[in-house]
Amino acid sequence: MQIHRSIDSLRAARRAAGKVAFVPTMGNLHDGHIDLVRQAAEKADSVIASIFVNRLQFGPSEDFNSYPRTLAADCERLEAAGVAHVFAPDESVMYPEPQHYHVDPAPAQISILEGEFRPGHFRGVATVVLKLLNIVQPDVALFGKKDYQQLMVLSNMVRQLAIPVEVLPGETVRAADGLALSSRNGYLTPEERAEAPRLYRQLARICEAVRRGDHDFLKLETEAVAELAAHGWKPDYIAVRRRADLQPPMHADDPLVVLAAAKLGRTRLIDNLEI
Repeated sequence: MQIHRSIDSLRAARRAAGKVAFVPTMGNLHDGHIDLVRQAAEKADSVIASIFVNRLQFGPSEDFNSYPRTLAADCERLEAAGVAHVFAPDESVMYPEPQHYHVDPAPAQISILEGEFRPGHFRGVATVVLKLLNIVQPDVALFGKKDYQQLMVLSNMVRQLAIPVEVLPGETVRAADGLALSSRNGYLTPEERAEAPRLYRQLARICEAVRRGDHDFLKLETEAVAELAAHGWKPDYIAVRRRADLQPPMHADDPLVVLAAAKLGRTRLIDNLEI
């Protein structure tokens, strides 16, 4: 496995890599990332992964400076999983000058859910992903479903800008107790880790109620928020939405997803389940 610090080095390697599947990450890898790598390996001749903590997608009070940087351990895991090339640039490589050009996703897509609570987040995500796609020029790119709204934003960006890459979603990987794997789970104390699966259980409860025919979505959302709050959580949202555009359901047969974000201690967790 080769580790590339410069764009020129990565591009030279890419030219000899055949069909490429790309897995962008911010590092501090867990089994969910490795599952994406394994899926990527089935789709291409070579897998390229990136490790870059992108300042543009962090808000002023968020954890950019404290976000775990574990490059050596990450590269060991990626090499064991069969990754051919890792692109691990410094900020000076990705942003050698102030980034004045940005991708602004449609307001209707980013003013809701995560976008409401993290203004500017998806602008930063879309900008860095477009830049990474331009650098790597993959045939396929994989993104996890745990970040459901992000997947929607990036899929729409690729389609509307006619970027020649196939976007493939990766299923959320969970611990045995249902907690969605996340790099930020490491912030949880042992007591919080024991409590954390409650978020998944509330989403599963909503899914089961909807499948039984309960379409009083506001009631289901309100009950779940109250349940979390009663156990010390600070919920931002629990919302039943259409999968296609994450807007409120219009018809009983709309394909749906229930999404949630809530803070437990100092850790903000997100999750979703398709109904």
